[in-house]
Amino acid sequence: MFKKVLIANRGEIAIRVMRACRELDIKSIAVYSDADKNSLFRKYADEAYNIGEPAPAKSYLNIDKIIDVALKSGAEAIHPGYGFLAENSLLGEECEKHGIKLVGPSGRVIEEMGSKITSKKLMKKAGVPVIPGASKGIETAEEAAKMAEAIGYPVIIKASAGGGGIGMRTVYEEDELVRAIESTQSVAASAFGDSTVYVEKYIEEPRHIEFQILADEHGNTIHVADRECSIQRRHQKLIEEAPSPIMTEELRNEMGGTAVKAASYIGYTNAGTVEFIYSEGEYYFLEMNTRIQVEHPITEVITGVDLVKEQLKIASGKELCCAQDEISVRGHAIECRINAEDPLNDFAPNPGKITGYRSPGGNGVRVDSGVYNNYSIPPYYDSMISKLIVWGRTRNEAIARMQRALSEYIILGVKTTIPFHKSMMSNQHFKDASLHTHFVDQYKKEIIENIEKVIQKDKEMEARLKSTFLPSRKVAAVSAAVSSYMADSIKKTE
Repeated sequence: MFKKVLIANRGEIAIRVMRACRELDIKSIAVYSDADKNSLFRKYADEAYNIGEPAPAKSYLNIDKIIDVALKSGAEAIHPGYGFLAENSLLGEECEKHGIKLVGPSGRVIEEMGSKITSKKLMKKAGVPVIPGASKGIETAEEAAKMAEAIGYPVIIKASAGGGGIGMRTVYEEDELVRAIESTQSVAASAFGDSTVYVEKYIEEPRHIEFQILADEHGNTIHVADRECSIQRRHQKLIEEAPSPIMTEELRNEMGGTAVKAASYIGYTNAGTVEFIYSEGEYYFLEMNTRIQVEHPITEVITGVDLVKEQLKIASGKELCCAQDEISVRGHAIECRINAEDPLNDFAPNPGKITGYRSPGGNGVRVDSGVYNNYSIPPYYDSMISKLIVWGRTRNEAIARMQRALSEYIILGVKTTIPFHKSMMSNQHFKDASLHTHFVDQYKKEIIENIEKVIQKDKEMEARLKSTFLPSRKVAAVSAAVSSYMADSIKKTE
């Protein structure tokens, strides 16, 4: 097992990986930007190194700086978390060059799966069902028109190197095609440095179902059950649950078997996720994420498998913890992403200082967070504050528990997505599990009306609670004392 691991990330995922390291008796090394000098993850790590300016390109995306810290600190491995460099094949190449292990798949696999066109070609060869279209990049509007006519409208224009729904355009008629292609090419070139786009059949009201994969370096590959991630806005996930409400044992065996086939065919190792679009009894390969997912905790909760510890063990050369027949699903879990965003202003980011913070607790509640009272959320990175995860014996119990946990979650000073999640948990369509990726848009008016009611109730509660929070100067003193205590505690365990 490794003695030292560098975590090339920040926030809650950095702390999540550090916790796994601590349980495995591995020293954790943090890298942090100037903007994160007061961050919790920096204080939690056994060692921490400043890597410069807040801009990601000059800090968390700077491979040279991260490799330099790894070499200076004696790190044997780098865990990239999710986002930033997590799916960058160049990091893998640099790690290999310097004798450092990347906690993830090979650079070749990252590169192949990072291209939507290449990945779909490979999956087709593997016998995995793929959405019609996407056989190659589009070079001319005439070529796109022929393909769209062949597979039938509506179609969707996507960036080959893209992710997170960036630049996607849905086209219902040929007249819209040229404009959509030009728009997506422009966005793709700017966001990913690659203007290649492709045409794919647009599936109406699909569900987004994904399978967690684990594969070791000894030829063993399993799936660790499924997750439903259909509640999205602009193709970015807001709420996830496990298992999918539509899942049966037969369907899980079939789709899970397909996911394992996909991973095995490309020689995948470590943790990854095979994502599918599901509609009217049919499912199609969407993409593969070659990293740990934001929503991995709900899989951990229903299966008991610590996915991050498994990542570290696999990277150190150990075999998988479990065989496929040892993976079982128990109960139901839901995750709400708590972001510093204004749900009444199209989820606009709302960074700033947290002036009051109290996280929920109780039976079946887990909070993965990287913030604390009086912490200032920087404007340079993703707006995630935390992930609120609950478990129940049934989906209904999990929803009720999430409602209760959200009612206990108090964050003052910044606008958050908590009111949105409260609205969703009381939405009858959500309770009925009538889910699809356009759910939020379809019921937008109803959701917003309920959010406004929730916010009014929350204001009344905040007025009652403000007196329970310490004045800001005392908060600062307490935060400093806690940080000092944490640092001392870490040193004592060395």
